[in-house]
Amino acid sequence: MKQLCPLLGKLTILSLTVFPLVAEEVGERWGTEARERDYYRIVELPLPKGEVIEAGAFTALPDGRIAVGTRRGDIILISGADEEKPQPKYEVFASGLDEIFGLAWKDNAFYVTQTPELTRVTDTNGDGKADRFECLSDAWGFNTYHEYAFGSKFDPKGNLYVALGLSMSYHSWQLYRGWAMKITPEGKTIPIASGLRSPGGIGFNEHGALFYIESQGPWNSSCSLKFIKEGGFMGHPASYNWYPYAPNVGPAPPEPANGSRLITESARIPQLDPYAVIFPYIRMGRSITGFVLNDTKGKFGPFENQMFLGDYTQSLIMRATTEQINGVWQGACYPFREGLSTGILNVQFTPDGNLLTGGTNRGWPVRGLKPFSLERLDWTGRMPFEIDRITITPKGFKIAFTKAVDATTGADPASYVVKTFTHKYHGAYGGPEVDQTTPGVKSVTLAEDGMSALIEVDQVKGHCHEIDLVALRSRDKEELLHRNAFYTVNEIPTK
Repeated sequence: MKQLCPLLGKLTILSLTVFPLVAEEVGERWGTEARERDYYRIVELPLPKGEVIEAGAFTALPDGRIAVGTRRGDIILISGADEEKPQPKYEVFASGLDEIFGLAWKDNAFYVTQTPELTRVTDTNGDGKADRFECLSDAWGFNTYHEYAFGSKFDPKGNLYVALGLSMSYHSWQLYRGWAMKITPEGKTIPIASGLRSPGGIGFNEHGALFYIESQGPWNSSCSLKFIKEGGFMGHPASYNWYPYAPNVGPAPPEPANGSRLITESARIPQLDPYAVIFPYIRMGRSITGFVLNDTKGKFGPFENQMFLGDYTQSLIMRATTEQINGVWQGACYPFREGLSTGILNVQFTPDGNLLTGGTNRGWPVRGLKPFSLERLDWTGRMPFEIDRITITPKGFKIAFTKAVDATTGADPASYVVKTFTHKYHGAYGGPEVDQTTPGVKSVTLAEDGMSALIEVDQVKGHCHEIDLVALRSRDKEELLHRNAFYTVNEIPTK
């Protein structure tokens, strides 16, 4: 068993002191866990006695099994994860790796993103155990415990992508720390973007665009979902020192102005895109991690082609949607499900369309009571009354629902409350919500079928728009399961 670094214990104590958990505030805003379980129930996957499975990555295999990569360096194969009352079988396929936060499968081999390298792991003699470990890329440096590496699944061209966290989450002491890397099918490693701080996951949206999750910290006043473009700068200047080693992306960008606003700096610095989705701190997670696209074709309920994201500290799952406006990505985030048993590090849809979750509490405090767990979210078949998806229009927003809204509340502008805010873009750790506005909703057009509403409201570029629909009711008089959603406006369409 790996021993915790003494510094980890100090960090845990500091986190408990400085950042107390506020379950009451979260519960009040997100609705109760008891209501959520009517629609999505949590099913525990029993673990082998004495086995520690701190899941950091998942991938589904062609034969229906699920592979789990763990923080302790194991790859474990799970059979029976979808059983109604699961008694899964666990087989250790490989051991001896280091902090697995990326796992993909192709051509009978695992592609494992671990702290020091991307490794291909295979079973050449067919006995069910790994016997060949090939380094495909070790182009980056590592030295400290906090230099994590997060890996994607394959893109259609066979490329993999790795998001590298900074050294101790503040510095770039080792090569390419704070960069995103592309590893081609031929084994070439290409640095593609700088400015990452402390990633939590990397992957694709329904359009195949590459995103990663960024954590709150210096130059990041809240957690966010960011689009990675080749040659891009993700916002944290600590990794500028490696531009001489990455001539393919050009010279280092101008230094960001400390204390400015991100929308202002992105207009000045061409390589810098604003956050696609801002997750308001505490109200929408505190340390967001791995995410997966829902392509279950309705098996998981109404939220097809949406991202499902874990949160470590608050032990919960959220949703996010994205759209591209004037060439810039932006979108919204939505509450989904609380009450998981540990800090969530990653998620994966199973062959039956359930959502497998896993993680740990090692290193930082979490709301869940267990040190590690594997759990499954199953749709019960009941349709929740929820905000399905928010998209922007030239004069406001279109809000789609999962059930028809009643005409009385749905056509009343007073039922739609919009507030906006942004953050300082600065080198301090985190930051408050600033520049708040409360634009009034001018008009509402409710669709004849009640499944969507167009609201006219003045949007504010560079701001996160909190949309509060507490007064809305469905045609059968239900309240929304979750009343809030948060849309980040970077661009406003002209038509």
